[in-house]
Amino acid sequence: MLRRVITKHADPAGEIQEPDSSRVALTWSGEPGRLEELTHGMLLDQAERAAGALARLGVRAGDRVAVHLPLVPESVIATLACGRLEAIRTTLPVSLTVPELVARTRESSTRVVITADAAFWDGAVRPVKPLLDHALARAAAAGETPVRTVLVVNRCSRPVSWKPGRDLWWHEALEGRTPACR
Repeated sequence: MLRRVITKHADPAGEIQEPDSSRVALTWSGEPGRLEELTHGMLLDQAERAAGALARLGVRAGDRVAVHLPLVPESVIATLACGRLEAIRTTLPVSLTVPELVARTRESSTRVVITADAAFWDGAVRPVKPLLDHALARAAAAGETPVRTVLVVNRCSRPVSWKPGRDLWWHEALEGRTPACR
């Protein structure tokens, strides 16, 4: 149903029309002076590719996918991808502290998290993935079921710690370069 809602809209006469795939569907402006525009076609294509990546990672209907992203286009794409799979999107705000991230990942029982390397806030680059890594390490030390996969969106081109076998680049996953379900 979500796919139908997103791919079609009603015109003033009440008739369902396919959106023009070349019309801008999403405009995002970030720091420093960064502007991104995605057309309907681009947005739906990326959502389809993200859904494929999540499915290859074993996400099925009813599974939870945690999204730990700043307000960026990939957050919208992740939401659409979850809708395509009938998975449940769980939001982990980037403002959460490490103890709050530990509690939220435990409560959600998520096995896949989508995060960013870093993000811009108030003109400065702030860590995103390092906080998640710290929270996941703390949860694992407490004997909690570990997150299986962390998809990392490259937003600030900053070096990040990497856990082989768990961490994957978002853009590579969307290109189909993800391992099969583990």
